[in-house]
Amino acid sequence: MATRAFSGSSRIMQAAIGLTLAVAIVGAWLAIHLFAMFAFDLTWVSLPVAVVMAVVQCWLSVGLFIISHDAMHGSLIPGAKRTNSAIGASLLFIYAGFSWRKMRDAHFDHHKLAGKAGDPDFDENNPTAFWPWYQTFLRRYFGLSSILLVSSVVTIYWLVLDVPVTKIVLLYGAPAIASSVQLFYFGTYRPHHHNGSEFPDRHNARSEGFGSLASLLSCFHFGYHHEHHCRPDTPWWGLPKERRKALNKGHSA
Repeated sequence: MATRAFSGSSRIMQAAIGLTLAVAIVGAWLAIHLFAMFAFDLTWVSLPVAVVMAVVQCWLSVGLFIISHDAMHGSLIPGAKRTNSAIGASLLFIYAGFSWRKMRDAHFDHHKLAGKAGDPDFDENNPTAFWPWYQTFLRRYFGLSSILLVSSVVTIYWLVLDVPVTKIVLLYGAPAIASSVQLFYFGTYRPHHHNGSEFPDRHNARSEGFGSLASLLSCFHFGYHHEHHCRPDTPWWGLPKERRKALNKGHSA
């Protein structure tokens, strides 16, 4: 994987920006979650507000994963392996009870074998079919630890803290499930699926033609996927710049 040499000042700036954005995303997710579970009154009148909160929470949940993904590549805080690991592991656990080491190793395998046999993110038996591939994706990544986390949270919220099941489903369960679909669709399926056209190079990845705002809203710029594979040391918020560089060079992948 390509890497970039960082000066001391650029490392500090990248870490400052990355951590500031991470705090904002995680803080917003936590604030909405706590408000939704313990302060918000879900009624038919307030249902539209609940739906908006669920949509925002879905997007922020994607953000939790993207931050942990940057931590895997060391681009959250350049040069701080232990801190990256601690932050990434915490967010992966909050997101879905994922194991940091398992997810990190699988992701590195994905970069080495992108779109080929052995790529844990790729379904070589269903390279064009969304739902069969998504089911394979779920089987590979959502295991016992995810089930234990979700069941524990639901049990405590419902039976101990007396949170209504409808709120748990609409404002915790639904955003979590929807975020997995969003991540898979924009971050795995669209960049790597076979659509009859050739991939530009060995990365077997393509990028979206979205503008920066649509790219941010769809998957925190993860749709600029070819740029990510070419420059995995670039943090999510730096991918639009890499995309512009690629387009200026005449690369449309």
